[in-house]
Amino acid sequence: MSQLKNFTKGLLKENPVFVLLLGMCPTLGVTTTAVNGLGMGLATTFVLVMSNMVVSIVKNGIPDKVRIPAFIVIIASFVTVVELTMQAYLPSLFDSLGLFIPLIVVNCVVLGRAEAFASKNKIGASIMDGLGMGIGFTLALTVLGAVRELLGAGEIFGLSIFDGSYGMLVFILPPGAFIVLGYLILIVNRLNKA
Repeated sequence: MSQLKNFTKGLLKENPVFVLLLGMCPTLGVTTTAVNGLGMGLATTFVLVMSNMVVSIVKNGIPDKVRIPAFIVIIASFVTVVELTMQAYLPSLFDSLGLFIPLIVVNCVVLGRAEAFASKNKIGASIMDGLGMGIGFTLALTVLGAVRELLGAGEIFGLSIFDGSYGMLVFILPPGAFIVLGYLILIVNRLNKA
């Protein structure tokens, strides 16, 4: 039951984007489309789960003075795996996400979960925490990207919803990210209070 709680808290109650306001750089930078949001979210989820697992395994062997640098090296190793895999098998997504993939290393969601949770808990709980936070992050980025893509281009996942003349350019540009994010945070806050 405790592991299920670790999993579900990242979905809505402690959603990294909508509640904790972590990882804002990729959240605002790559969510011009739902595909970009989904791709970045899944990449971050993989890194979260794997780094939480490894940090939980090696936590007792890492001296306190080098704890954070050790966590960063662990995280960077998994980011490298994601980056090379994406570059080989999903080159268009890799080109679209660009610099934001290597920046997963310093994403507050990943480093924060390694420090605050995985370094203090067992492997199973750490994996579930990483999975829950990762799925919550993925959902947030995908929803944000879908809303921006729908309002900005009349499409979702590249499928046309409105005719070709529809589109409000502001939602594809950076100000649109802030506007949509603000409304989504409002909705999530209302849901959490209900």
